[in-house]
Amino acid sequence: MKNNNLTSFTDYLNEEYGERGTSTREEFEEGFEAFKLGAMLQELRKEKGMTQAQLAEKCGTTKTYISRIENDASDIRLSTLMRIIREGLGGHLKLSVE
Repeated sequence: MKNNNLTSFTDYLNEEYGERGTSTREEFEEGFEAFKLGAMLQELRKEKGMTQAQLAEKCGTTKTYISRIENDASDIRLSTLMRIIREGLGGHLKLSVE
């Protein structure tokens, strides 16, 4: 039995933020990517058993800055992101373009 009251996530996004390519939708997508980056960094930090202060000290920044990144309240420079991942978390950054 099919429930016709269900809306796909894509349809929901299109209704709420417009189609891809519109300024409102692109702004939403950029914000979502920033959120995902912050959540990923937080998860990696916790997997390493580190506090924000410990991560900040390892990579030469402040606890406040790490917190702002993890909570999606700060833009982050690519060089800073690479340093956090390399020096703070012992990883390597890989980027892709779609």
